[in-house]
Amino acid sequence: MYLLGLGIVLLAMKYLELGPVAAWSWWTVLAPFGLAVVWWYWADASGYTKRKAMERENLRKQERIDRNKEAIGTNFRKKR
Repeated sequence: MYLLGLGIVLLAMKYLELGPVAAWSWWTVLAPFGLAVVWWYWADASGYTKRKAMERENLRKQERIDRNKEAIGTNFRKKR
């Protein structure tokens, strides 16, 4: 997402001819969009995206379990 945001900012600066970006070539300004596509391809192909989604899901599940145990008074585990 950072690459996409950077690409949008650079594109706007180039279009509005602001700062030193106005003198840059279009290839340099559009490069972050290409890098974002490469990043998304790699993340999907390597399983990074799915692994991160599973980690978030497991964390939410564990927090819900801990919250429920504490609510019924059976949470005897000490917090570290």
